[in-house]
Amino acid sequence: MAALTHPRARLAILVLVALAARALTFGNPVVHVDEEFYYFTGSALWHGQLPFVDVWDRKPIGLFLLYAVPAGLGFPSGIWAYQLLALGATIWAAMQVARLATRAGFARGATAGGIAYILWLDLLGGQGGQSPVFYNPLVAAAALLILGAAASPHRRVRGAIAMTLIGIALQIKYSVLLEGMFFGLWLLADEWHATRRPMALFGHGAALVALALLPTVAAGVAYAAIGQWDAFAYANFLSIFHRNPDPLKELAGNLGQIVLITSPLVALAIIALRRAPRAADRHHDRTRRFLAWWLGVACLSVLAFRPWFDHYSLPILLPACAAAAGMLGSAAWQRWRTPALLLTAALAGQIVLVALRAERGEARQFAALAQAVGHGPGCLYVYSGSTMLYVATGRCALSKYIVPAHLGRAREAGATGVDQQAEIARILAQHPAVVVMRPPYGGERPAAHAFVTAALAPDYQQTAALPMGNETIRVYKRAR
Repeated sequence: MAALTHPRARLAILVLVALAARALTFGNPVVHVDEEFYYFTGSALWHGQLPFVDVWDRKPIGLFLLYAVPAGLGFPSGIWAYQLLALGATIWAAMQVARLATRAGFARGATAGGIAYILWLDLLGGQGGQSPVFYNPLVAAAALLILGAAASPHRRVRGAIAMTLIGIALQIKYSVLLEGMFFGLWLLADEWHATRRPMALFGHGAALVALALLPTVAAGVAYAAIGQWDAFAYANFLSIFHRNPDPLKELAGNLGQIVLITSPLVALAIIALRRAPRAADRHHDRTRRFLAWWLGVACLSVLAFRPWFDHYSLPILLPACAAAAGMLGSAAWQRWRTPALLLTAALAGQIVLVALRAERGEARQFAALAQAVGHGPGCLYVYSGSTMLYVATGRCALSKYIVPAHLGRAREAGATGVDQQAEIARILAQHPAVVVMRPPYGGERPAAHAFVTAALAPDYQQTAALPMGNETIRVYKRAR
């Protein structure tokens, strides 16, 4: 057991587990529609196009800057690069889960907790490069800094670095907000216990807030400097409040899926935290209290941000896996329950990946579709389908609304700053050389699909109908 707690041995185990858990996704450009768009926007940055101005979305610019690094290698090398970057982030986060577990006095189960983190990513849509895969390590690093701050002579410096990390994480996704607020309040509680001076507390709190907001403020100032503050503010902060809710049945189904998949870890975490005896080391007790509060805030944060897609729950895994290590490492569990649970999760994760590959498609199917679209001349309009086609074919786009759902989904009506039907009509009026359409899908506006189909009839000819996962994608080329 001691061998499993050695940092090098633990790292080797986590690397092997992560490679095995994610191997089916490597090189696949259509792992998830979100990642396709993030990669497109990262690539667009290299061509001088700005998020929110030339390419529209609600995600903060930090996420697109992150994707710009692998996208700079071009297609398809950049696909491998972003997936390897996500692999590294996964291993880093898993190592920090183990460190958190050890700090809580759960060293015997720390490696198992790290393994659980990796395996549950596959079960919750985190098998590729979703935003929490990248910001979770930053949040975990901030947590470790905070937990070590109280006993450090550099308490304030550690706290400042922690909140800077939260600020960077906010620029990957704003849903870190509630966790960041909790971290900041914990630091303020530490400051009060250390000084008992209200003015010092106020000044320290103001500094922590400023550090956490600095990356976002810097992004806003940069856009304001080029006269694009309105575009930045609407995309980042205002448009989300205009989005229409999904049907209640769909929301309930999404939330139910999250509860079902996360419940084993959350239950183990709660049991471990409740059963853990008072530790001789006060740092253990402090860490356990921190994990308990963090787990509650993470769950609350998921509930606060609808529509509750599975990957929205990935932040729960950090405190849940760290605390669950208390049970996973117990003598009763290590004999057979922990191996059985982890093996079951590993098998279930691979089944999920195979099913998603059959549903969404894989590299060979995408290559055939990209070949059917061709490399030019003329622009491409992906009315519905894979936005990665823009990158793979090098064809130009005719609108800043690249994500098909922004123009085709009912929930986005009135929430993107443009009339959906008018923008579709404007795109088609520019006579794109190629139009790509998938079959009608849930949540799509039937009027939009019918409009595009009718508009293509006079001047376009269907040149291909190719499988992409469980759908057939149609390719239309302008005949005259």
